[in-house]
Amino acid sequence: MHHPTPTTGRTHRVAGRAARAVATLLVAAAGATLLVSCGSDDDGASSTPSFTDRPSPPDTASFTGAPPSAIASSASAAVESARASASSAAASASAREASRKASIGAEVERSRQAAEDALKGVQGRGNALGEVAMTGLPRAETKGRLAVVVSITNKTADAASYAAQVDFLDSSGKVVETQFVGAEDLAPGKRAQPVVTSREPAEPALTPRLTKAQRY
Repeated sequence: MHHPTPTTGRTHRVAGRAARAVATLLVAAAGATLLVSCGSDDDGASSTPSFTDRPSPPDTASFTGAPPSAIASSASAAVESARASASSAAASASAREASRKASIGAEVERSRQAAEDALKGVQGRGNALGEVAMTGLPRAETKGRLAVVVSITNKTADAASYAAQVDFLDSSGKVVETQFVGAEDLAPGKRAQPVVTSREPAEPALTPRLTKAQRY
């Protein structure tokens, strides 16, 4: 039987270590080759990412919200709504003004009728000529029409109502038009100044006359 000598054992151990070292070097070399291959393209150029100066267009499919045309349409609708509201407000204001004038006209007519009724059956010129006066208005302020201010002052100690008759005479002294005006429940010392305007044309010129004034 052959027995290995010490020298032979040492030789085998040295050979084993050398083989393992060679294997390690081969693995390291293979890893380096792999890294170089990953870092280069076919032309050997660097794989560093490249950039372009021209950006790519956005993906409009991901956008949300209304398109410009819808926004413009919405703005136009808002403008039209505002115009309609303004027109409605103007119409409402016009209607209120018309109603106010109609109310004033109705009150003037009621007062006129009350004065006419109060003067029915009054003999002479009435009992209140000293409390009623008359002043003409410039035609420039009345669009050329003949108009007078009838000033009624309660000179008594108690509240009273007044009625006055104003006649418009032509150049011959003939009564062409008659109007009535008055003031109701006038407090002591207070004054009312209703205006009487002739409905006759500016020409021929007429002359106003305070014909009657009655306190009742």
